[in-house]
Amino acid sequence: MIDLNVLKQAAEQVNIADSYISAWGIHTDVKPEVIEGLLASLGYDTSSDEALLASVEKQHKSEVLEPVYVLHDDEPMDIGLHLAVGGRESDFQWYLLTEQGETYSGDVSQTLLRDERETNETLYFRLPVTLPLGYHQLTLTRKRRKAPYSATIIVAPRDCYKQPALLQGKKMWGPSVQLYTLRTQHNWGMGDFGDLKQLVADIASRGGDFVGLNPIHSLFPANPEAASPYSPSSRRWLNILYIDVSSVPEFSLSAQAQQCVGSPEFQSRLQKARETHWVNYTEVAQLKMSVLPLLYQEFRHRHLELNSERAQQFKEFVDAGGESLRQQAVFDALHAYVSAKQEHVWGWPAFPEEYRRYENADVQAYAEQNPEHVELYLYLQWVADAQIKEAQQLAIEKGMVVGLYRDLAVGVADSGSETWSDNGNVVLGASVGAPPDVLGPLGQNWGLPPLNPEKLRATGYQLFIQLLRRNMQHCGALRIDHVMGLLRLWWIPRGESATNGAYMYYPVKEMLAILALESHRQQCSVIGEDLGTVPEEMAQLLRDAGVHSYKVFFFETSKTDGGYISPAHYPAQSMATLCTHDMPTLRGFWHSEDLKLGGEIGLYPDKEQLQKLFDDRLKCKQGILDSVAWHGRLPEGVGRDAFHVPMDSYLSEALQLHVAAGASALLSVQLEDWLEMDQPVNIPGTVSEYPNWRRKLSLNLEQMFAKEEINRISLHLTETRQGASKQ
Repeated sequence: MIDLNVLKQAAEQVNIADSYISAWGIHTDVKPEVIEGLLASLGYDTSSDEALLASVEKQHKSEVLEPVYVLHDDEPMDIGLHLAVGGRESDFQWYLLTEQGETYSGDVSQTLLRDERETNETLYFRLPVTLPLGYHQLTLTRKRRKAPYSATIIVAPRDCYKQPALLQGKKMWGPSVQLYTLRTQHNWGMGDFGDLKQLVADIASRGGDFVGLNPIHSLFPANPEAASPYSPSSRRWLNILYIDVSSVPEFSLSAQAQQCVGSPEFQSRLQKARETHWVNYTEVAQLKMSVLPLLYQEFRHRHLELNSERAQQFKEFVDAGGESLRQQAVFDALHAYVSAKQEHVWGWPAFPEEYRRYENADVQAYAEQNPEHVELYLYLQWVADAQIKEAQQLAIEKGMVVGLYRDLAVGVADSGSETWSDNGNVVLGASVGAPPDVLGPLGQNWGLPPLNPEKLRATGYQLFIQLLRRNMQHCGALRIDHVMGLLRLWWIPRGESATNGAYMYYPVKEMLAILALESHRQQCSVIGEDLGTVPEEMAQLLRDAGVHSYKVFFFETSKTDGGYISPAHYPAQSMATLCTHDMPTLRGFWHSEDLKLGGEIGLYPDKEQLQKLFDDRLKCKQGILDSVAWHGRLPEGVGRDAFHVPMDSYLSEALQLHVAAGASALLSVQLEDWLEMDQPVNIPGTVSEYPNWRRKLSLNLEQMFAKEEINRISLHLTETRQGASKQ
């Protein structure tokens, strides 16, 4: 066992907190074995006190130059050199290559700023140049040393991009949807990018300025029942099951594909897949993957073999995707290949040993021997990318200010392509989650391996930058799930319960600066999902960085009297909503369907605890009725006693308009609430007890927008938001 003082010393250097304040406000020490486990997961030698201290010292030994310097565009270019007292500054020359291709150089001795080598072995000099926003390369040469030192200088704006209309105070609304839940007469059993275009047109024509999406990251085409959008294979690529097959250009040219789809058997399967109330992912994947390879063969024949303009566009996409895209395609191809030979191949840990790492010789041999199988998945990523791009272009053409907003999941599954091909960015010996709180006394373990903050800095944040760029494409805003993860994440050593974790801290200021830079480059505003306990330090950092806060009406209560905060007092820099994908629908909440269902499936084994939750819910409902009535928004005919008042379309509209009249720049609504649905899309804390991520909308889009009450509420939302803009 490592000495406690040694553990604390190591934890401090590595930025693992050895204590935290619990949800009940109690100072809580982290167990020593948890800290030891997390240090081991990061690769530190925990065999003895001496070995641990030596490995920490070795890892944290300062190079002459840091690997990366992140500066704001209004700050001087001050660079610290880690140099012993005896080192001569006259031995150093600096060279600067800007991202734009300009070069500068000079002597360190002529630009010295201050000498702090006596206290922290650091000598500071100032680059006498004004650098533009972007990524620049600094090189330092030293007399009598052959190899130069190098670093990346990242120059970023202070805050994230906002569309001009947002800056001018326009109040906007739009629905946030789980894309797979959309129903139409032409999809193949789950919502797709074609349905998204239809929804965009419907919402734009009714005054909405955005359509929000669940994460559309790549999942597991060969294991389609692994359907959680928050446990993706990779966050850098797309879920190819969202492809609208009949809209792919090759579909109308492929006689074989049309013959297959037009057959009575196929049409019967399509109709059944559309009519089910729950997405049958296995059937959808089989239907789509029986036709998409035919379209790829058509593409090869008509374009690749002739090197047409369309073929060149594909090659440009593949080149731009680089090694990351190739890794994704090889993974999906290999997963399909292995799954055809054996059952229950849920991810790479179930692959044969020789295929469990991307760099393995057998994996590379498979890719070289099956180039068309790999290229099929490159093609499908290209098609998916083109279709989401079309949806965003349509949104802008229809006059939406934001268009699509995408959702960035907090991490990746430990069985997918990103961990399979990882080279140290991901810590596989730990997973992230949340410590115990009032609603989850056992804590939460999300089963997602965290990013290694030390590796992030050492590589100049390359993975983080790629992640933002990929997810800011073809959208006007990005919602970052659990944005607190930029400051700290609750790390749990492999095999431990969620209560046995500790907070790992991240270089939040540098990451927020990069977020702001990429936000401006992609012209993409940012929404941070900041629910739960948010330290004031982080709240202020997010405000200063121009990140929209996330305000859920039911959670916004006064700390003094418990009453509901008026939406007029929400910050302008926020997105407000009544419900989220992790909550019951409005009707489900009001009628306590979530508590009834939780009781049935064993989430609340303690009957007294469950009864208290029912009692608390009634108090919440009464508080909501009182608040909405006080603001003059309760419709005539709706009673004031929550015990007797049901949720109907008039009360639902009143609640939505109550929040719409508030100060938040963005208002998110749920189509489920327009349709008065009561079943949730996801129940947190369940795996097999409830069919999460499968429930569809109750009506198709054509039927939905033919309903008088839905056209009424969309009109009233637009009018109410316009009124709020003028206040």
